[in-house]
Amino acid sequence: MILAIDIGNTHSVIGIYNGTKLLGDWRVTSFVTRTEDEFGALVKQFCDGANISLKKIHSIGIASVVPNLTEVCVRMSRKYFKIEPIVVSSDIDLGIKVLYDDPRSVGADRLCNAVAGFAKYKGPIVIVDFGTATTFDVVSKNGEYLGGVITAGIETTAGELHRRAAKLPKVDLKFPEKVIGTNTVNSMQAGIMFGALDSMETMIRRISKELDDYPTVIATGGFSETMKNASKVINKHEPALVLEGVRLIVERIEKKNKKKK
Repeated sequence: MILAIDIGNTHSVIGIYNGTKLLGDWRVTSFVTRTEDEFGALVKQFCDGANISLKKIHSIGIASVVPNLTEVCVRMSRKYFKIEPIVVSSDIDLGIKVLYDDPRSVGADRLCNAVAGFAKYKGPIVIVDFGTATTFDVVSKNGEYLGGVITAGIETTAGELHRRAAKLPKVDLKFPEKVIGTNTVNSMQAGIMFGALDSMETMIRRISKELDDYPTVIATGGFSETMKNASKVINKHEPALVLEGVRLIVERIEKKNKKKK
């Protein structure tokens, strides 16, 4: 079994694979003050609840955009599992070529999305990850990571509106029935949700003009299901794409290491 950990700026997702099957995944907040013991206790709690034996976990992969928590999870892996984890970065063999100006500056989550998306759908593809930031990652038909786009996420936009404008409340992030709001809450929901939808669809059209073929558009991340249901340009919904990328990269590295031996 493989323990896959996706550490984001707001949330971290812990998943356990038996072969290619995702047995379970759990979402927790990314508190930078968490210790390796707290992470270890969380993993044990989740595994116990799913009747998964910790002894069956033979590999661990970590995709992280929070350096402090990367180290915490590395220490947790060594202490609780006696396993040296594979930390995803452009420095390891990902199976795809990264054409970014500085490959090391690409977030591990974006690399995992690209690896998993290309493995399942080939290219060209655009993966739209609706997280703290909304990211667009583009992979060519030849399996080259071309780069992408980064913009403020839906929750981030809503939070900034509330923080910067004294009379604007926090609102439920869902699509209102109409674009023209007749109260402040509906007006904000229309602006945030339809604004994000229209921005995303326009960006996809712009990206597609720079590719040879129209891409398969894959949605992932916290708001992906909501946006998939509202959009005509999103073709696929893959909520666990980062975890799947972690699994594929771990398997690739381990297979490569076995051949060396």
